[in-house]
Amino acid sequence: MFIDNRFTDAISGRWFPTDDPARGKPWAEVAAGGADDVDRAVVSAHRAFVDPAWSRMSASDRGVLLNRLADLIAGKSAALAEAETRDNGKLLAEMRGQMAYMPRWYRYYAGLADKIEGSVLPSDKPDMMAYTRLEPLGVVAAIVPWNSPLLLTAWKLAPALAAGNTVVIKPSEFTSTSITPFLELVREAGFPPGVVNAVTGTGAEVGAALVEHPLVRAVAFTGGEAAGMAIGAVTGRRFIPTTLELGGKSANIVFEDADVHRAANGIVGGIFAASGQTCVAGSRLVVHRSIAAEVVDRVLMIAKAARIGDPMDLSTQVGPVTTEQQLGKILRHIDDAKRAGAEVLLGGGRAVGGICEDGWFVQPTIFAGVDPGMRLAREEVFGPVLAVMLFDTEEEALSLANATDYGLAAGVWTRDLNRAHRMAGALQAGSIWVNTYRTSGPMAPFGGYKKSGIGREGGQLAIQQFLQQKAVWIDMGSEGPPPFVMKL
Repeated sequence: MFIDNRFTDAISGRWFPTDDPARGKPWAEVAAGGADDVDRAVVSAHRAFVDPAWSRMSASDRGVLLNRLADLIAGKSAALAEAETRDNGKLLAEMRGQMAYMPRWYRYYAGLADKIEGSVLPSDKPDMMAYTRLEPLGVVAAIVPWNSPLLLTAWKLAPALAAGNTVVIKPSEFTSTSITPFLELVREAGFPPGVVNAVTGTGAEVGAALVEHPLVRAVAFTGGEAAGMAIGAVTGRRFIPTTLELGGKSANIVFEDADVHRAANGIVGGIFAASGQTCVAGSRLVVHRSIAAEVVDRVLMIAKAARIGDPMDLSTQVGPVTTEQQLGKILRHIDDAKRAGAEVLLGGGRAVGGICEDGWFVQPTIFAGVDPGMRLAREEVFGPVLAVMLFDTEEEALSLANATDYGLAAGVWTRDLNRAHRMAGALQAGSIWVNTYRTSGPMAPFGGYKKSGIGREGGQLAIQQFLQQKAVWIDMGSEGPPPFVMKL
């Protein structure tokens, strides 16, 4: 763990194993933190928040530190990518690109750090001046999932620090090792002790204690719906700001005028990249009946040729899923879809042979004949499983796409610009991609509608979520306030 700029064991002295998903066996041990460790970290963060070394640091100097951290990440991006791949099984080819791009998040918020501005308000009282101040909240709990640990840490850490908060990071218990080399860079960048901390352990012990801690003044969480609901219940009771980025059941909508080759590539990338372990996975292919056969055939051709194997091999195109629990969940969803009458066009089970024998690999799987009422069409699988549904009209496509409790993302494939704008306006999702899929950047807000969460990460709005606004009134008149009544 990392507390007060020092790496430390858990107070209990306990450790737990973390697994290599490509080989299905432990490869490292992680400190098993508990409530006492959370208290150490939060107290350290609170002490740093009120310490002049951080609290009186200029916003420009906070930006300097974030830019320095970005430079250090850029210099170590290859090593960070290898750490991520070993720990969560994502393709090294993707993680290299992700880690090389990650510094842009820190640079974006470094640039915003000294753009946090209050304003002078137009007063209807000639002898009164009113203005606003934007101030940091305090200690922020950043709770991060296992599918993209360091990138999703950046989405929370960069704006929180730029706003002047201090942070305690809780990485997933399944992917806690890549945070260590990253925190070495945080310390090297020169952040004062206690500004950034990390406590490893389970959600039940560390996560719960962190959310409940009285000195934690905000929570930023990415993860599953059930955990998000539990966190929201606690933070609602505590009246502290919370951002929740939860699940998705995103639709890739292909119209009859789409570029089929381009759409097929986007469909495959949207569901089989990262083995489907992205919250924005395009797990529902909603395709116009007139071109459905052509689109599905091309998707099948690409998916059948996908190379499944060791994620450290740069030629691998489909790696393992990250946890054994997730493997079981995906296979249960596949079996349920078969029983419900969906037609298996590809895959439909666990991948075997070679490294797949021991690791947690699922075949790229495509189901046709999926009814909107099936679990496969309604529930998040978080794996490489695609459900194909057909439509005849634009209205029907929109109805199918919106017929879910989630609303994180959607893809629209069409050459008709007017249609693209209509769909972008009518789809109930936080990110809409037109003729592309699964792309992001620090300048764009990211978050969901409905059960996909509340709040946004990315963009200028994200930094506002780590600030509180204060109104200041100054009486410049000679008479002062009247007794017993409000001055209006």
